[in-house]
Amino acid sequence: MTKTMLLKMLPSKKERCLFLLGLLPAAIIACTFIYAPEAAAQSLTLDLGESGSLTGRVVQMLLLLTVLSLAPSILVMMTSFTRIIVVLSLLRSALGTQQTPPNIVLISLALFLTGYVMSPTLTAVWDTGIQPLINEEIDEQQAYDRSIVPMRAFMMSQVREKDLELFQTLREAPVEESLDEIPLTSLIPAFMISELRRAFEIGFLLYVPFLVLDMVIASVLMSMGMMMLPPVMIALPFKLIFFVLVDGWNLVAGSLVQSFGTSPPPGIS
Repeated sequence: MTKTMLLKMLPSKKERCLFLLGLLPAAIIACTFIYAPEAAAQSLTLDLGESGSLTGRVVQMLLLLTVLSLAPSILVMMTSFTRIIVVLSLLRSALGTQQTPPNIVLISLALFLTGYVMSPTLTAVWDTGIQPLINEEIDEQQAYDRSIVPMRAFMMSQVREKDLELFQTLREAPVEESLDEIPLTSLIPAFMISELRRAFEIGFLLYVPFLVLDMVIASVLMSMGMMMLPPVMIALPFKLIFFVLVDGWNLVAGSLVQSFGTSPPPGIS
């Protein structure tokens, strides 16, 4: 092999530079790991308290974690969220807009309206139960007993007597049992089906005008011989402009808030 052929087999100066540039990031990362200061180990300490047995404190911690994991369900079960989100979903179906507004918008609106409706109740829960617990004035059991009173009062103000009697009968509870002694296992499901009933009633009232509009447009299309055109597609813009002209969102939001016996937010009549 001649000297010229050996020189051709060797990498050129440009290739050597590119190879060194490729090694540069790896060298920087290696130096970072070699000369990096020793990271302080993070520790997590769980204080189970000194009172009571270890098993009892562990059970309390498990119950607390369970309650936190079920917080979304509690929001649905014991607040005005059920009625509001069902009505908004039925309104979207009545308009025929498929996924508009999207679910995240409806849920966000329902959450804010729920916060407005539940504001007095949640304030009472904070003042009577949570705040004294944080200040270490009462224990967990007392905080629960105080916090559940405003929630119970709200549910009792909205539940139908017939629904409450149903679950009391299924539980074989005495008829003369006072309202304050009704357990949450009977009150919460009765409250939920009462909320669903009212939501469907409101949804029916929302459906009627849009259903009439669909029937009118379908009749007009048939009289004009345009049976191939889908009435739903033709009716959609008319339903949208009708909803806008009557200030539909204002009416729906105000009616939902007032259905709980709460004054509407400023600007809603």
